[in-house]
Amino acid sequence: MRKEQRYQWPEMTMGVCYYPEHWDPALWPEDLERMREVGISVIRIAEFAWSKVEPAEGVFDFTFFDTFLDLCVEKGMKVIFGTPTATPPAWLTEKYPEVLNGSRDGVLYRHGGRRHYTYNSPVYQKLCARIVEKEAGHYGSHPAIVGWQIDNELNCETCDFYSEADHAAFREFLKRKYGALDALNAAWGTVFWNQTYTDWEQIHVLRPVLNEGNNPHQHLDYCRFVADSTQKFCRMQADLIRKYKKPQDFITTNGMFSHIDNHRMMDESLDVYTYDSYPNMAFQLEEEEREDLRDRRWTKKLSEVRSVCPHFGIMEQQSGASGWTTRMESPAPRPGQLTLWAMQSVAQGADFISFFRWRTCTVGTEMYWHGILDYDNRDNRKLEEVRDFYRKLKALDPVCGAENVAAFALLKDYDNVWDAEVDRWHQRVEKVSENAIFEVSERMHTPYDVVYLREETQVEELAAYPVLFYPHPVLMSEARAAVLRAYVEQGGTLVIGCRAGYKDLNGRCVMLPQPGLLQELTGTDVRDFTFVSSAEDSVIAYLGNVPMAVPLFHDVLTALEGTEVLARFSGGYYKGMPVLTRRQRKKGCVLHLGSTFCQDNVMRLFEYLHIKEPFSTWIEAPETVEVVMRRKGEKRFLFVLNFQQEEAVFILCRPATLLYTGEVQEGEITLPPFGTAVYACKSSVEGMS
Repeated sequence: MRKEQRYQWPEMTMGVCYYPEHWDPALWPEDLERMREVGISVIRIAEFAWSKVEPAEGVFDFTFFDTFLDLCVEKGMKVIFGTPTATPPAWLTEKYPEVLNGSRDGVLYRHGGRRHYTYNSPVYQKLCARIVEKEAGHYGSHPAIVGWQIDNELNCETCDFYSEADHAAFREFLKRKYGALDALNAAWGTVFWNQTYTDWEQIHVLRPVLNEGNNPHQHLDYCRFVADSTQKFCRMQADLIRKYKKPQDFITTNGMFSHIDNHRMMDESLDVYTYDSYPNMAFQLEEEEREDLRDRRWTKKLSEVRSVCPHFGIMEQQSGASGWTTRMESPAPRPGQLTLWAMQSVAQGADFISFFRWRTCTVGTEMYWHGILDYDNRDNRKLEEVRDFYRKLKALDPVCGAENVAAFALLKDYDNVWDAEVDRWHQRVEKVSENAIFEVSERMHTPYDVVYLREETQVEELAAYPVLFYPHPVLMSEARAAVLRAYVEQGGTLVIGCRAGYKDLNGRCVMLPQPGLLQELTGTDVRDFTFVSSAEDSVIAYLGNVPMAVPLFHDVLTALEGTEVLARFSGGYYKGMPVLTRRQRKKGCVLHLGSTFCQDNVMRLFEYLHIKEPFSTWIEAPETVEVVMRRKGEKRFLFVLNFQQEEAVFILCRPATLLYTGEVQEGEITLPPFGTAVYACKSSVEGMS
C-alpha cells in the first residue's frame, strides 16, 4: 500500500526563493521586512552556495549564513535550507575532474554551469556527504529553519550520465540485478547482432553507436540504473540531515525530471515533495504547436506530482518572465496570470506556494529569469499581485489538506514510462494517447488522478476509482496482471488501448497471443496490427450509431467467447473487424480499444462510461475554464480558473460561498481575464462524492 507522507503544511503558506549571497547585506533587513509585509513567511536559501560554507577544501566558515539566519529570526522569517550539491565549487572540479559528468561520447562538462557532476563518483559522494553533514550539524538546530531541500532539481539539465564512474557503477548495478553474465545476456537478448558479453568490463553505459541503435533492453536497464543512482544520492543526504534536524522540520527536494522513480524517492528519503511550476514556458512553443490549452497543460504535470505526494508544495512558482542568456525566452505574466498559475497549483493539491524569485538577479546566466521585483527594486504590479494572492490564499485555509476529487485514474508505471523513451513505436502511441486523455479531461471538466502501478500496489488503491485508463501497458508482469484482474473482479472498469502486453519487464517481446498476459482479462486476440497508412482513406469506427475516430495505430481484434463487440472498423483491409470490445468479469469489465486514444474517441468513452462532467450539479462552465474540486470530509471546494485573456461566463447551479469574500453566489457569474474563484459548496448530497 501507498505510504502516508510524513509532513503536511498545517495552513496555506506563501514563500519565496531568496539568495542573500547575491545582494549587499545592507539590503537584507529591508528585503525581509517587505516580504513579511506582503504575506511571505518562508524563504528558500543556500542551494547554490557551497563556497560560502567551504571556500577551500576542508576549510569551513559558517559566518555568512549564521548572520543571515539570525536576522531571519529577528524579522520573523522561516527558512528552508538547501544543500549545495547541485553546483560544486571550482576548487573541487579542478582538483577532482573525475566528479564531472560528460556527454555520451565522453567529453566532460566543465565548471561554469550547474549540475555538471555525476552521482556515482566516489570522490563526489564523499565530499557531498561532508558538506551536507557539516551544514546539517551546524544549522540543524537553528530556530529559523523549518525544512531542508536536498540538492536542486535532481536530473534537471540532463538525466543522462556517462562518466567513467558511471560505467563502473552500472556494472555493479547489473551484477546485483542479474548475478551472472549468462542471465544478463539472456535478459538483453545479446545474441542479436553478436552483442554477447563474456566479461563484466565489456559492459558500459550507453555509448555512441551507428544510427542510435543501442540495445533497447540495455537502454531500459540504463534508465533504471540512473533512477537508482539518483535515489541513493538523495537518500545519502536525507539520512545525514535526519541525524541533526529538529524533529518537526521536513526534508524535501524539488523537481520533477526524467529517469527518477519519484515514488521510491518519496517513500525512502522525503517527508514531502515540492515541484517547480513554470506554466509560462508553454508560451515558448513553436507557432504551429500552439493551441488553447497551453499553460493549462501544467495541470497534467501537477497531477503527476500529486500521484507522488497528495499534499505537495511548490518550491518555485512562476512570478516573472523566464529565460537564460543562452536559451529560452517567454513573455512576462500578464496581470492576473501570477495569481492564476499559483491558484492552478493550489487547485491540484499544493498547500505551500513559494514564488521564484524575490528579485531578478543582475548577473549570471539567469538574469532574464525574472522574479517578483525587477532590477530596480521598486514596488511593481507583480508585488501588488503577490499581496492580493496572499489574501486569497489565506481565505483558502479551510482547503488546506483537502483531497482532490477525480472521476477516474490514469494508470502508469515506470517500466512503461522508460520503455516509451527507448522504443519509438511505444513512444508515438503513448504520447498521443496521454495527451488526448488530458485534453478531453480538461475540456469536459472531468479531472483524473495519476496512479503508478508498482510491485507493492494493492487492489485497494485501485478500487478507489470506478474507471482506470491504462493506455498502452506494453510491458506486463504476472503480478501486475493479477492486481488488474482483482480490480476488475471487484467491480472496476479497466480501459486499455492498442499495443498492450506484448513485452516482458526486460522489454523483450513475448511469444504469446497479444495482449499477452492481459488476454484473459480483455477476452480478445490480436491477430494483426499496423500503423495507419497515409496512402489509405481514413478509417473510423461506430460506437452505436455515432462515428468515432481511431487514429495512428490499429490492433485488429478478434472477440473471444463471451466478449461483446462495441465498435468495428469502417474500412481498410480489416473492415468490419472489432476495434472496441467489452468483457464482463465478475462485478467489473474491461474495454479494449484497438487504437490509440484521441480527443474524439475519449469523448465517446467518457459518455459511454458515464464519467464526464462529474460536477455538473454544481456548475456549468465553458471548455475554456478549468474546473477542479478538493474535498475534506463532507466539505467540497470548487475551483474555477479562467485561462483566457477574455472574460468567461459560467453558471453556479446552486448557492456557494466565494471564499475570497464570503459572499454567497448563484446563477450566472463572470470571471475577468485570467480570473479565479474558489467556492465552498453548501451541499454534498448530489454530484460527485
